[in-house]
Amino acid sequence: MSRAALLVLADGRFPAGGHAHSGGAEQAVKSGRIRDAEDLAEFCRGRLHTTGLTAAALAAAAAHGHDPLALDEAADARTPSPALRAVARRLGRQLMRAARATWPGPELAALAEARPRGAHQPVVLGLTARSAGLGPEDAAHCVAYETVGGPATAVVRLLSLDPFEATAVLAGLAPDLDRIAAQAAAAAHGTIDALPAASAPLLDITAEAHAARPVRLFAS
Repeated sequence: MSRAALLVLADGRFPAGGHAHSGGAEQAVKSGRIRDAEDLAEFCRGRLHTTGLTAAALAAAAAHGHDPLALDEAADARTPSPALRAVARRLGRQLMRAARATWPGPELAALAEARPRGAHQPVVLGLTARSAGLGPEDAAHCVAYETVGGPATAVVRLLSLDPFEATAVLAGLAPDLDRIAAQAAAAAHGTIDALPAASAPLLDITAEAHAARPVRLFAS
């Protein structure tokens, strides 16, 4: 297992397309639900313990060796918003390109062939972690960090929030990140049907509103 590979995969500069997405933070800022660092922390914590847990478990299950096509169907069932399903597949397609250039392998190639328009991003990330020699908890940590790191970075741009404050928010969430990653990795040892299916209805609603906006800074 390579910790260096984990750092590469979790690095925000890895060309997986995540920088263009706010994880729902842009619409939350527009609606006044994120105004400062305290609001950002609450938003990130809520996102982490709901959709973050669900996505982390899917990634961990893929890294564990569960059927990625079955996991992709499970991800679809756990994503009620059409806008978020489309985003997840676009991000999955972009991540697949980066993953196959970095850690090529037969499992990635098979999923790319089966889902040419893109599989759900957490499933691709888990399979990428597996191809890189990483384990389920590593994959879950990557997803958990993405879940909060994306909105934090976006809010720095959207509100001109002090980046030191945003980083302090992420550091404060570290114990939650560890707990979610451990919970997701443990769930990966069970069946696909038993994976977490925590949801955040407000994120689904605001994702549809954001997708309909004629002018926006982020893709989601």
